[in-house]
Amino acid sequence: MRTLYKLICAASIVASSLVAGTLALQIGNPAENPEAQEKNAVLVARVTACQSPEKTAITATAEGTENGIRRSIPLKIIRLTTPGTFAVLHEWPKQGAWAVKLIATNPEYKDYATGVVVPFERTSFHWAAIKHFSHRPTDREVAEVLTSIPSRPLSSIN
Repeated sequence: MRTLYKLICAASIVASSLVAGTLALQIGNPAENPEAQEKNAVLVARVTACQSPEKTAITATAEGTENGIRRSIPLKIIRLTTPGTFAVLHEWPKQGAWAVKLIATNPEYKDYATGVVVPFERTSFHWAAIKHFSHRPTDREVAEVLTSIPSRPLSSIN
């Protein structure tokens, strides 16, 4: 019984130390942020970092297929006035299946990166289909998200 108790205590200490140094990336709705709306953002990214949050960098690419050809388009990230908050604009074609891949890195976390893949249908993203990763999303993981995007004729999309 004592061994089990010691094991549980050790596990909780290890788990709390892992969470204490978290680098996290969250997706927000631009409709809830007047500044993001003003900039015509299609999504808002929020970063939290326990260590040196100001050093966190975000990259974004639109990943998709256009006319049967796989494409990757670098996107511009706009830093908003709320610390750790960024806007992403729609800079990819309206046709085809597209997802935005965001990656957050911070030199304080050495080789660690966190990522999110957000599937889009024209200018709307699918909340339920957003995928969070505790690493840089791989091409295979992005492809899986892209195949989950419902394909409907453009005329039926609101």
